[in-house]
Amino acid sequence: MDVAMSEQVSGTKLKWLWLTVLVIALDLGTKAMATAMLTYGNPVPVVPMFNLTLLHNTGAAFSFLAGAAGWQRWFFVTLALVVSVVLVGWLRNLQRHETWMAVAIVLILGGALGNVYDRVVHGYVVDFLHFYWQDWHFPAFNLADIAITLGAAMMILDMFRKPAESGEAANGSK
Repeated sequence: MDVAMSEQVSGTKLKWLWLTVLVIALDLGTKAMATAMLTYGNPVPVVPMFNLTLLHNTGAAFSFLAGAAGWQRWFFVTLALVVSVVLVGWLRNLQRHETWMAVAIVLILGGALGNVYDRVVHGYVVDFLHFYWQDWHFPAFNLADIAITLGAAMMILDMFRKPAESGEAANGSK
């Protein structure tokens, strides 16, 4: 593949970075609103089984390492930045027809960077979406976490789509 063709293909997938920016903007905007409008730890019922509850998570998913001595903040920042660089590289190398994977990657990227912002600026991630069932409470989360989860689910689904697409592409029917 010549350089011009390579730049055209990578540029095609990099156009999806607008979705990363949108995820970051929506995530940080909703976190700012939650911080301004909610009292820490005080649940605000919205509908049965769902509250808005402002919480601060110094750990990772499900508060993993939240009780650590503070080193986890920079560990998670570094990890997310390394993963972000890898994701952008992956995005650049996608083929033109891999739109599903491009969207999955930029969703994860936007979510990761939204949470990185919180860790760097606040020292914790702002969470506020709180689902529960009777006495069982799912850990609170935010829009960045939703974007990461959707992107990861899309990647998993893509693994099941690949064999059919590869066969179609090999047969020239795509």
